[in-house]
Amino acid sequence: MARVTRGKRRAQRRKKILKQAKGYYGTKSRAHRIAKQAVDRSLSFAYRDRRQKKRNFRALWIVRINAAAHLHGLNYSRLIHGLKEAGSEINRKMLADMAVHDPDGFAEVAKVAQKALEPTTSASS
Repeated sequence: MARVTRGKRRAQRRKKILKQAKGYYGTKSRAHRIAKQAVDRSLSFAYRDRRQKKRNFRALWIVRINAAAHLHGLNYSRLIHGLKEAGSEINRKMLADMAVHDPDGFAEVAKVAQKALEPTTSASS
């Protein structure tokens, strides 16, 4: 009985894996069996890290906002609370960008937040 080698389909599948492994070091870019493992691993890391990237950027923005807020006598949580009280729609990404590139604009935002946090004394007499 003749041995089945899968012919064209097998070659196409292997070629696809080796193309994805192009640029990998040593055997990982040449041997199909090893390349398949490396490609599977790298694809799973890519999937995971597309999600982690969002977390990492948010953490970076928060650190930058906190540092800039401290320059204006606030901390991060007080600043965000004050902006929510003031009804501001500005998000953390924009705040972090302002903190780095537009300190004067950030100072205005901090003043708005601080004003919203001041207690009102018209309630009781």
